[in-house]
Amino acid sequence: MKISILIPCHNEAPSIRRCVESCLNQSRKADQIVVVNDGSTDESGKILATFGNKIKVVTIPKATGNKSFAQEQGLKYISGDVFIATDGDTILDKNFVKRIEIDFADGDVAAVAGYVRSLKHNWLTACRELDYIVGQDLHKVAQKHLNFLFVIPGCAGAFRRDLFLRHMKFEHDTLTEDLDFTYRLHEQYFTVAYDREAIAYTQDPATLKSYVNQMRRWYAGGWQNLMKHFSLVSRPANALELSLMYIEGLTFSVLLFIFPLININFFKFFLAPYFVFMILFGIYGSIVRRRLDLLVYSPCYIFLIFINSFVFLEQFVKEVIFRKKSLFWFKPERRIIT
Repeated sequence: MKISILIPCHNEAPSIRRCVESCLNQSRKADQIVVVNDGSTDESGKILATFGNKIKVVTIPKATGNKSFAQEQGLKYISGDVFIATDGDTILDKNFVKRIEIDFADGDVAAVAGYVRSLKHNWLTACRELDYIVGQDLHKVAQKHLNFLFVIPGCAGAFRRDLFLRHMKFEHDTLTEDLDFTYRLHEQYFTVAYDREAIAYTQDPATLKSYVNQMRRWYAGGWQNLMKHFSLVSRPANALELSLMYIEGLTFSVLLFIFPLININFFKFFLAPYFVFMILFGIYGSIVRRRLDLLVYSPCYIFLIFINSFVFLEQFVKEVIFRKKSLFWFKPERRIIT
């Protein structure tokens, strides 16, 4: 089995060296590494040139403005039976390629969703790590049993190349191409595996401005894909998962802002279980990740619940009610990975 790695890169100078090095230093070597330099105006091109013929660099003179366009160009150069899709701000665990090879030994598997961890930086990235723990240790495990894995992470996914070329294509009509690909695989009844040992460490927003902008892209893309692939709700397991994600999300978000206006004491009672839940997950996270900051910052997650709920409602109104579709790709600030 030949395995390729595809990395889109636009102004990733602070992180692209460590990203490529993590791809080169795999316990099971990748057969090909393709990096798409998407019109970078920083030092990314020079950094990539230092790797010589160890990697294939595809240069796009003018930035496409969207990650999926860069991936589409890079896919033309992919020769592996399987290709791994990751990002220029991501570090792959040394056994990532090895795990992907094991997963695709099952001929029924069309794609694999890996496990994402947040690189430690501040209280915001600690809260995001708690988000990943809840989403991947609870929700994705349940989704796996329902045979409806919600999303293949854009920084930690893998696909069979021939199947992707035959049955999938880049349509560039949503803000979250990873969710779009996952839904289309489910529509065609392909098997999507979930591997918690295929780990990718990614940068998450470190400022509230960057965090809000990223959540706007994620939630807008979520609503866009729900409308695009609404036929998925015809299957009971899918309907259950999607209703939990969207109907419950809408209900909770509305109540979160209405209850304080009705009865502040009842609102405290309403919010208390979430506070306890996050403290418990802070304890759990600090043990399994060996990171005390996850416990220390777990109360801060309550603050982010309000931000997430507001943005969720904002994008629902914009994308669903007013149909003001946005395809603007927000790229968060990158930090140097040491």
